[in-house]
Amino acid sequence: MDKKKLRYICISGVFFALVFVFTAYVHVPVFSSNGYTHVGDAFVYLAACILPAPYAIFAGAGGAALADVLTGFAVWAPGTVIIKSATVLCFSRKGGKIITVRNLSALVPAWAICIGGYYLYESLITLNFIAPAAGIPGYVIQSALSSALFVLSGKALEGLGVRRIIEG
Repeated sequence: MDKKKLRYICISGVFFALVFVFTAYVHVPVFSSNGYTHVGDAFVYLAACILPAPYAIFAGAGGAALADVLTGFAVWAPGTVIIKSATVLCFSRKGGKIITVRNLSALVPAWAICIGGYYLYESLITLNFIAPAAGIPGYVIQSALSSALFVLSGKALEGLGVRRIIEG
């Protein structure tokens, strides 16, 4: 195995852990729905801007799904895998920076995928298209807080030259 692939595997493991911790342990239960609001998506976005897509999908979808399973929300894990995988594909790692116009613009479809995806998933598992609408404000807050943390963390990582370090 070459050094670059090994480096990507290691970094995707770190992002997997960050997504898991910031989803499973830094969250607020949302009593209007069957889930919780968290900032783990910030690290899904960062992984997507730093790693090649397959590694970022593993980190984002895997870390978030494991958080669902281990916090008692296993029914959400299949939806989470699909939603987080699609979210990763909104972002780009092209260029030398993390926070680019392209990646800031990607926050719009990422929000739509999160909010619409979880609404649709809950509607399908409950066979009810009215009640899941109560969870939408929580998903909006989740997306907004994750976006803010993404921008702040992305700028900090740029200042540290993380992309240059990762690429070797």
